[in-house]
Amino acid sequence: MKRNLNIHINHITRVEGHGSIVLNVKAGRIEKLQWNILEAPRFFEAILRGKHFNQLQSITSRICGICSIGHSLASLKATEAALGVEISEQTVLLRRLALHGENMQSHILHVGYLAAPDLFGADSIIPLLKNEHKAVINIVRIHRLANSMSDLICGRTTHPLRFCVGGFTLLPTLKELQSLREELLNGIDTLRNAAESIQAEVHHLPDFSRETEYIALTAENLYALYEGSVASTDTGIHPLSEYLSLTNEYLLPHSTAKFTRHNRESYMVGALARFNINATQLGSLAKEIAARFDLTSPNYNPFMNTIAQLVEIADSMEDSIAIIDELLARGLEEEQPEVKIRPGRGIGALEVPRGILFHDYTIDEQGNCSQASCIIPTNQNNANIQKDMEALVPTIMNRPQKEIELTLEMLVRAYDPCISCSTHYLNVEFT
Repeated sequence: MKRNLNIHINHITRVEGHGSIVLNVKAGRIEKLQWNILEAPRFFEAILRGKHFNQLQSITSRICGICSIGHSLASLKATEAALGVEISEQTVLLRRLALHGENMQSHILHVGYLAAPDLFGADSIIPLLKNEHKAVINIVRIHRLANSMSDLICGRTTHPLRFCVGGFTLLPTLKELQSLREELLNGIDTLRNAAESIQAEVHHLPDFSRETEYIALTAENLYALYEGSVASTDTGIHPLSEYLSLTNEYLLPHSTAKFTRHNRESYMVGALARFNINATQLGSLAKEIAARFDLTSPNYNPFMNTIAQLVEIADSMEDSIAIIDELLARGLEEEQPEVKIRPGRGIGALEVPRGILFHDYTIDEQGNCSQASCIIPTNQNNANIQKDMEALVPTIMNRPQKEIELTLEMLVRAYDPCISCSTHYLNVEFT
C-alpha cells in the first residue's frame, strides 16, 4: 500500500531565523511540498532612503548579526562606486582580511555548532562536550581566533566600528598584525584536527546529487571573495552591471522572502558554488582539506556545502597570513580619503559566507540615498532549496517519518540559511 505522510516542521532548529517545511503525501503521491519563510519583513531598503551616505554602512550592518562585516563592505563598495571614491591598496588588503575573519567566524559556527550534531547523532553541540570533547575544543578555538581577528580589524566582533567611506577610522598596529599572524599559523593544526573529527563522521551526510546552476564571484589570481566578476556555471562570466539579469527576484504567496532564478528554475550560491567555480584558485591548505573529503569540482551534492565551508576556512587562514605578510612588508600609513558629494548610482558585490551579496544605491545631490536595493544570498538559495526537496523526497519517501524529517532539516541546514536577513523587503499595496 502506498503511504500517506503529513509532515509540518514548524520551526527548523539550528538555523538563523524561522523557516518551516510542509510535506503532504497521499497514496504515495506528493500533493504539497513547500519550503516556507515565516519571518516578518524588515524593510531595510526603506530605512536607507533619505539617509546620508555616511550612515548607510552602519545601518546595513544591522541587517545581520552574522554577516555584519559583509553587509558593511558591500554597502561601502556601493557608496564608493556611486560617489566615485577610489580606495587604496592598503584599504583593499585590510578589507579582505576583515572579510576572511567573518568567513571563518560564520563557517566554523555552522560547521561546528549547527551541522556537526547531525553527523555525530546529537540534537545539539551540548552532548558532544562529553563524547567529542576534543572536536568541540578545536571548533571553539577556531571560532575564538576568528572573533579576535574581527575585533582587531573592525573594532569589535559584530557591527564593525572602524569602517568608513574610503578607508578606516583606525588601523591595527604592525605588532597586532604580527600577533594575529602567529595565531593564524597556530590555528592551522587546530583546523586539521577539527577536519579529522568531521571526516570520521562525514559518511552520515546523505548521498544525494542534483545538478543545478551555480553563481559566484570569480577572479583570475585569487579565490574571489571581496571583488571579481559574476560567474555562472551555465552562462559564463558577467559584468557586475548585469546582476539584475541574473538574480530576477520574484515573490511567492507562502513566503515573506523573495526567490530568484536565472538560466534554470533555480541556482545555488555559497561555499559549494564558489568551490565549483573557483576551486583551482584555492591555496595548498584548502586543497589539502578538500582532498581529505574527496571533494572535487564540480560537486552536485548540496549537503557537501558544509564541507566546502571547512575548505574555505582553510583558504581564509592561508590567504590571511599572506595578506598580513604583505602589510608587514609595506608598512601601514594613516590615510585621509577624499570624498566629494556627487549624484550617482553604485553597485557593490562581494561574497559573504552564504553566497554573493549585492547592494545597489542611488545618491542624490545632497549626498543622501534616494534609492536602495539589497539582494541577499539566502533569497538566492530559496528556490534551489525547494527544487532540492522536490528531487530528494521521492528518494526517501519510504523511510521512517522521523528520518525523513531529519533529512529535510539537514538539507536546509546545509545551505546555512540566514532567514532573518532574507526577509528584508516586501511589496505592500494598500487599496
